[in-house]
Amino acid sequence: MPQVVSIQFQPVTKLYYFDPGPYTDLLPGEWVIVETARGKELAQVVVPAREVDENELEGALKRVLRRASKYDRDQKLYWEKQAQAAESFCQQKANEHGLDMKVVRCIYSYNGERLTVEFVAEHRVDFRTLVRDLARHYSTRIEMRQIGVRDQSKFIGGVGRCGRTLCCSSFLREFHSVSIRMAKNQNIPLSSSDISGVCGRLMCSLAYENDMYTQARKHLPKVGQKVMTPDGPGTVRYLNVLLGKVTVYLENGPQKEFDAPDISLIGNPGRVFSIPR
Repeated sequence: MPQVVSIQFQPVTKLYYFDPGPYTDLLPGEWVIVETARGKELAQVVVPAREVDENELEGALKRVLRRASKYDRDQKLYWEKQAQAAESFCQQKANEHGLDMKVVRCIYSYNGERLTVEFVAEHRVDFRTLVRDLARHYSTRIEMRQIGVRDQSKFIGGVGRCGRTLCCSSFLREFHSVSIRMAKNQNIPLSSSDISGVCGRLMCSLAYENDMYTQARKHLPKVGQKVMTPDGPGTVRYLNVLLGKVTVYLENGPQKEFDAPDISLIGNPGRVFSIPR
């Protein structure tokens, strides 16, 4: 099986597999120079060398060229400071060109050979004239990258509704698909304030327990089904999935809550419900 090392180019971002070559003793936290499609890059080791199944690989592996030197890391720090200063200038030039965009951050490659400008915009932006101006001013290769509001929140950071640092800034390396159906599945109110994160999109945390709720619901009746309870027949009105409780609107009285094993499905008395564990 091929041997790989997992690295990241920015903190808490997607991990990439690289061929460690002779550097199989690399440890988490070490800096390395790697070959990428855009040239040489400085990256940080997250997971040391290990063997993986070939099915996990997508195409040929790029190689770790060498360990990063102190000079490489000093260059990185220098160009990071230059990138911070470039943000306001890039935004100023964008305004001068009448471009409806907000510059989120600028990123220099570790050796200053490339400046990447990340921005958010409602629509596609024709930034060709802006790129020419920036290239003349900085005398380096300019790349423009339009990002989403979730990426913007990941970079800026903040505190979520739970009172803790945003998931995307602290540990979530990749964004996953989140849908309204997940909120419905977990009986979460669908008001925007209850299910939206600081980015204005659906909270990433909606996906964390969705599989568990989906599995648990298989052991419970559906809302609207006719069931038989110890107090007579009725219609399911609400489910407390975590506790395995079923609220039933009784035909001969008000609604009442029952444990799932105490009810059965009318027309299918053999269908046994259980409390999810």
